[in-house]
Amino acid sequence: MKFTSFAVCALIAAAATPQASGYAIKGDVVNCRSGPGTSYGVVKTYKKDQNVSITCQTAGPSVNGDTLWDKTSDGCYVADYYVSTGTNGYVTEKCGSSGGGSTPPPSNGGGYCKIVNQAGLNLISNWEGFVASPKPDPIGLPTVGYGHLCQQKNCAEVKYKFPLTKATAQQLLNDDIPKYSSCLASYLNSRVKLNDNQWAALVSWVFNNGCGNAKSSTLVKRLNNGENPNTVAEQELPKWRMAGGRVMQGLVNRRADEVRLFKTASSKQAYPSCQ
Repeated sequence: MKFTSFAVCALIAAAATPQASGYAIKGDVVNCRSGPGTSYGVVKTYKKDQNVSITCQTAGPSVNGDTLWDKTSDGCYVADYYVSTGTNGYVTEKCGSSGGGSTPPPSNGGGYCKIVNQAGLNLISNWEGFVASPKPDPIGLPTVGYGHLCQQKNCAEVKYKFPLTKATAQQLLNDDIPKYSSCLASYLNSRVKLNDNQWAALVSWVFNNGCGNAKSSTLVKRLNNGENPNTVAEQELPKWRMAGGRVMQGLVNRRADEVRLFKTASSKQAYPSCQ
């Protein structure tokens, strides 16, 4: 995704560091998610042949016929299909309820909004820019469409034909959004109340900076502490303006647009319930 922050680069670099023991990763780049399923946000990534330690396993959505998900020592979940455990069965204990093993993420209708409104989609697509075929973004990360960060070589995971049209790039963006809205929802407590413009602005921010950075951010902590959302957004969003160790004017301008959208009044609620 364009202008991803320097901290995200550090996160990816850390994910590439092998652990001392465990099971080898089989895929080229494998996502480790905040819960057992592809609808959960990506916390970090592992590279092929990297060893991971598994603390427990749980059932989840099938990935190529394997319904197990492995919780790693990093506290996130990887589809067992991508881990060389040598079997489709359990190799360790089942995750207990405290581990979040079988609790599904909220969904539309009684839960947070997985999608964002049109204003949010416009903001994201305008700032990410259209890329028809995979190529490095300004800090060297391979992207395609409207900010889709490639997970496999040549973005092989993308189901749409290259070069993308703007229509298929928009479909890809729509496919990607729930990954970021779901992780954002998992970080906010139920006391936080956000309308659809506030929600869209924050999803744009998470889309740009990554779930891991959002989780540890002061912005999320302040919202969970019950501070005024408009004040928090106005003060915290502009801080996310660096990439590659330097201030990027594009990020300064994007954060200003996100603040502007966040502060645009709306009666439509998006979090914690989608109305």
